[in-house]
Amino acid sequence: MNSKALIDEREYGYLGQDKESTMITMKKGQYIAGYSVGILYLDECWYPVLPGNVANLSTYDFPVRLKVVPNCTQERIHVGDPTLLDDIIKAAKEFEAEGARVICAACGFFGNFQDKVAAAVDIPVYLSSVVQVPWIKTGLKPSQKIGMLTADAHGITPDLFKSCGIDDPSICVVRDLGRLPEFSAIIESRGSFDNEKVRKEVVDAAVQMVNENPDIGAILLECSDLPPYAADIQRAVKLPVFDFITMIRWAHYATSQRPYYGFI
Repeated sequence: MNSKALIDEREYGYLGQDKESTMITMKKGQYIAGYSVGILYLDECWYPVLPGNVANLSTYDFPVRLKVVPNCTQERIHVGDPTLLDDIIKAAKEFEAEGARVICAACGFFGNFQDKVAAAVDIPVYLSSVVQVPWIKTGLKPSQKIGMLTADAHGITPDLFKSCGIDDPSICVVRDLGRLPEFSAIIESRGSFDNEKVRKEVVDAAVQMVNENPDIGAILLECSDLPPYAADIQRAVKLPVFDFITMIRWAHYATSQRPYYGFI
């Protein structure tokens, strides 16, 4: 199918107060409507998914859909296992066929496949919170850096940065959380954790990182499990905090524009 046909088939309708055609259509294969963001997530993870987590649906004030990528484990995604690519693309294409307008994911290390998945489908793809780095950098002073909290510093590689469109990884100061006593429950899929201990570990790590690097001008949370603590981090370090949810909201609103009504 050529590009014009794909665009003509895509549904970007909105039913509201403005005048709409009475003839409503939906493409074949799309049996669910009313959402824009399709979120890919990991297989075989076992730990509490809190409000604020990408995979907790109460996080959003708009509908999203989730789809598991079979056999996509933490161990494989953290190292960017290239044999995952076909399954990730297959899941992304399923979302596209089902009517998603944009595809995101629920682990920053999906960013290893960002460029290839974006090339494989005809809708926008933002698989990792890391894709926000160039935009964040644009708003900072040239001398400032981005402090990145990650679940696995070993996975923050030049290949990940390159796939996410980042030419200069040195803009980021990376702090690993994965070996912390309580946060490691997430990495190790221990099935439970003490939320207040995790909160303290994450906030303390952010404060220490900023104190050691006073040139940090913003914080980026790589991990999809970190947004529940974003407000606590911001209060502690008094800096802008970007995460998966800032990215997913941005993607949603860009693909779900509504007309404005009001007084002039």
